[in-house]
Amino acid sequence: MNTGPTITLLRALFIVFTGFLGSEIGNSIWGSPRLGICGGVAFGLCVVLADRLLKGFSLRMFSSATFGLLLGFIASRLLLASGVLFRTPDDVKWLISLTVYATFGYIGMMLAMRSNRDEFTLIIPYIRFRDQSPNDLPILVDSNIIIDGRLAELVATGFLSRSLIIPRFILEELQTLADSHDPARREKGRLALSRLQDLQRDPTLTVTIHEVPVDPFAAVDSKLIQLAKMLSARLLSNDGNLCSIARLQGITALNLNDLNKALRPVVAAGDQITLTLTKEGREPHQAVGYLTDGTMIVVNHSRAQVGKNVRVAISSVRQTSAGRLFFAELAE
Repeated sequence: MNTGPTITLLRALFIVFTGFLGSEIGNSIWGSPRLGICGGVAFGLCVVLADRLLKGFSLRMFSSATFGLLLGFIASRLLLASGVLFRTPDDVKWLISLTVYATFGYIGMMLAMRSNRDEFTLIIPYIRFRDQSPNDLPILVDSNIIIDGRLAELVATGFLSRSLIIPRFILEELQTLADSHDPARREKGRLALSRLQDLQRDPTLTVTIHEVPVDPFAAVDSKLIQLAKMLSARLLSNDGNLCSIARLQGITALNLNDLNKALRPVVAAGDQITLTLTKEGREPHQAVGYLTDGTMIVVNHSRAQVGKNVRVAISSVRQTSAGRLFFAELAE
């Protein structure tokens, strides 16, 4: 869901509204609507600028900061009510009081924003926050996952959250790929954009195009990690190095390649399986079949069974640079 145009429209309407209010105030006080319009528009622009500066400040952080500010205010009141400033001259007492309020308020906000939900139970012991299930956390999607094409099927299984976040810079990366002069890269980029449109049309999914800017000079991997921290989201990628760096920084990173390895069928020497022989092997008597994950099994003395489902017994396993290679014999 792209909220960029809607936010821009709301900002424009707010500035127009403040300009109208400024004209009414200026006409009533100074008798000059123009001066009031200028003041109202300037006020609206300042509010919009503050809104843009607070883009990375979430409602959760705001509530935590408010709670910390309340604790700091209570601590300041207790300190000042103790009478430690009773001998202080009145002309500097208010300055010291203001300093105490500001100091305790700042410390309270910083401590609250750095604390997690469980730590609040130390202050409010009879209130427990509902633990958020990992499936409730949004998924921050890397470009290689969209290009991979398996995202829709994976989310449909229910193992992942149905709330997907696509950063703006990932869209720009896919657009650059789709505009490439290389036909293969161009086709890959166009297919990725088409898959993303299909995800947006799915009523069971929530696809958000995230507009919050990050460091424009940082690499894409660094931007993804920054955004994952900011949104408290899980990172979904096929890049093993990116996932490792994200995990070192405390971010939950999901790697589809790791999932594929975990779901690989467990086959050992002596096991019997049913296999479809799809082609002839290198030796005159051999035939080849494949497991669901693409692992090749070479079956001896089975050339005549190509194209059939046969029962085979695994005889040995060989580790090659391309992965595991199994050798088998016909079970009967």
